[in-house]
Amino acid sequence: MALSHSILVLRALGLGDLLTIVPALRGLRKAYPDDRVVLAAPEALRDLVGLIDAVDDLLPTAGPGALRWDGAAPKLAVNLHGSGPESIRDLLAARPGTVLTHHHPDFPDLPGPEWHDDMHEVDRWCRLLRFGRIDADPTALLLPVPPEPAPESNVVVLHPGAAYPARRWPSERFARVARELGADGHRVVITGTCGEIPLANAVAEQAGLPPSAVYAGRTGLAQLAALVAGAALVVCGDTGVGHLATAFGTPSVLLFGPTPPHRWGPPADAKHHVPLWAGAVGDPHSDHPDPGLLMLRPEHVLTAAAGLLGEKVRHG
Repeated sequence: MALSHSILVLRALGLGDLLTIVPALRGLRKAYPDDRVVLAAPEALRDLVGLIDAVDDLLPTAGPGALRWDGAAPKLAVNLHGSGPESIRDLLAARPGTVLTHHHPDFPDLPGPEWHDDMHEVDRWCRLLRFGRIDADPTALLLPVPPEPAPESNVVVLHPGAAYPARRWPSERFARVARELGADGHRVVITGTCGEIPLANAVAEQAGLPPSAVYAGRTGLAQLAALVAGAALVVCGDTGVGHLATAFGTPSVLLFGPTPPHRWGPPADAKHHVPLWAGAVGDPHSDHPDPGLLMLRPEHVLTAAAGLLGEKVRHG
């Protein structure tokens, strides 16, 4: 079988998921400088994938079962998607010369490290590459500033939404943070998806912010990335926007619960990112806000924000 000079990487997930594999992608690029690195990921992430210096092409892939590889078989297929059999099966269908993946009992002939749940997501994929004798630097997370002009700069970005209710801090608490930061003279803006427009509007109204402060549903990924890159501060839950702040070095206050920051948070030594966590692990797919997340109060966020913005703490 003739093999192409291509490295096929599968990560058909969301925004934050993409940003956690940037160090692994850079490790692959360094190990295979003359080969074409193709990332199978959702089309919606194209603008952000374009900022990653380790990827040559995006192969639009919506999720498990959607990978369609045409042409000569890749020399290497790397499973940065997960531990389940679906992702392994998708990559094997491309008939690669070699597959690098975690071990799964459905594929006993494929070697790979055992999957451990309690690992940081960045470290997980760097560890997988090391199993394949490929070096990867887990600190290589930063991306260049997007070429897209930012709608505004030097603002405080509040992102109240999250993929699951378990990770959504109450809107009235975001509103209090927005109101007090606004009273201190900061321009506060609210971001979100089209589906989060009602939530963003509710936060803005409770905080007394003008309609112009609501960017939910008004920005594509490129504009959102530019807004975060040029912001003075980001305040959000355990979401992709938090990973954007890490990628662009933007100071952030990140509210964790039910998943601890040692699994999905910013680098532990990054002092300009402050992860808040009450210490309680819960169900990340619950349809109610996690009890541990609710233990975080607006005062905690405002104190952390003041420290990052270089201000005295003043709670009204």
